[in-house]
Amino acid sequence: MEIFLKIIGLSFLTTISFLILKPSKPDLAMIVGLAGSVCIFLYIIDLVEQVFGLFDYIMQLTHLDSKLFTLLIKIIGVGYITEFSANLCLDSGNSSMASKILLAGKLVIFVMSIPIITTLLELIVGLMP
Repeated sequence: MEIFLKIIGLSFLTTISFLILKPSKPDLAMIVGLAGSVCIFLYIIDLVEQVFGLFDYIMQLTHLDSKLFTLLIKIIGVGYITEFSANLCLDSGNSSMASKILLAGKLVIFVMSIPIITTLLELIVGLMP
């Protein structure tokens, strides 16, 4: 929770600084925005390491194929990239393109998840008498 509050505080501080500097010094405002983004990313790295540690623990516990967990990480990545790209389009005023990106992202995630669904169904069928 503490890291979340730090991230929120840093993002507010960066946004306010950006808005103050933008009219008079747009170049400096851009640097402040990038610096704030880098700092937030550095806070998040620790959380990402914890998530990868959890996936490693689950993989060892379940003895499932590591390819499934790699695929799961890729699916999560596609979801975040899709959301980020769609938000960029929305911010630029292109809601039509944002909806196309969201649709494409959902379809890609569905296609990528087929091996996981297949493995899950095979596990369920294997448990039936």
